[in-house]
Amino acid sequence: MKVTPPISAPNDIADFIALRRRLHAAPELSREEFATSALVAELLTGWGFEVATGIGGAGVVASLRAGRGERTIGLRADMDALPITEATGLPYASERPGVMHACGHDGHTTILLAAAKQLAETRNFSGTVRLIFQPAEEVGGAVEMIEDGLFERFPVDALFGMHNWPGVPEGEFRFIDGPAMAAVDWIIITIKGKGGHGAMPHEAVDPIVAASSLVLALQSIVSRNIDPLETAVITVGMLHGGSMPNVIPDSVELQLNTRAFTEPVRDRIRERIKLLAEAQAASFGAVAEVVHPPGFPALFNHHDETAFARQTAIKHFGEAKVGTLKPLLVSEDFAFMLQKQKGSYLFVGNGASADLHSPRYDFNDAVIEPAAKYWVALVEDYLAANG
Repeated sequence: MKVTPPISAPNDIADFIALRRRLHAAPELSREEFATSALVAELLTGWGFEVATGIGGAGVVASLRAGRGERTIGLRADMDALPITEATGLPYASERPGVMHACGHDGHTTILLAAAKQLAETRNFSGTVRLIFQPAEEVGGAVEMIEDGLFERFPVDALFGMHNWPGVPEGEFRFIDGPAMAAVDWIIITIKGKGGHGAMPHEAVDPIVAASSLVLALQSIVSRNIDPLETAVITVGMLHGGSMPNVIPDSVELQLNTRAFTEPVRDRIRERIKLLAEAQAASFGAVAEVVHPPGFPALFNHHDETAFARQTAIKHFGEAKVGTLKPLLVSEDFAFMLQKQKGSYLFVGNGASADLHSPRYDFNDAVIEPAAKYWVALVEDYLAANG
């Protein structure tokens, strides 16, 4: 068994790259990020931050005050990994089978730590900075931190988050004003029929036939029930039923994934899915049960905070390094935080890497330095302008 050496505080960019790779090799799934959380808390405490742990599970909030300013800015990074088997072949690849940092959260954590060290050393701001290291982003951990009193215990005037983005040139920044990332819902449909022998289908009620008809019918929702000028996506990602080719099963389960940018469209999709599922099943003599587990809302970037964040990037990196993205249909639980607090979620280019959530993805270490410098600049500009 490989023994991991004790952590030593990073001093320069090479140390932070080594730290990122250490995190990459030891990924932790959502709600299991306790070793990562302990490491983050240890480093921040050593740099002079006031550190609170166990927020919403493994969450860490670190606060640092300087000058007499009364304003507070919050920066958030996520820490969890995904249940994916890594296929990069890198020397620092995941040492935990079936778990990997396939979304760059190891990089996001490292970036915010690098910024934290610089802020602690220079304290070139007037006010308070709060660093939020969030667990379980992939499964809605933001809700757990909020319910644990995140913004009551650690209030901020503006909140910002950052995600790496493959395909955007390395170290460049991208912004989206207003609706930025889609709401997502997971819908589970169980169609119950009557099992039987494949040789006697007339004595059974075949849920597979009903499910097949429903899959096709669901495609009519976006084309016929949603305003063509709105955005909506319905995906049947899983269809499970049956165990033998000559046996008609009692039931079939479908699992759907839906996406939209507005609550009316989101509600309309859910309404039509339920009605179609029940009607299609009934037409074959079966019954449909529809369950809607809690989803994520759309992520809405506030205009003033987005404009400020974008201007900071232009000021410190030049217009050539700054651009915009179209709204994205992926989802992000930072949306819950932006429902409670004004702020903005921005993107930093990861270069020509594999896609997020790919087993071949790896965070680009060359992004750590410019992204950390951006966080420092944002804090210094925001607190200087408002302090």
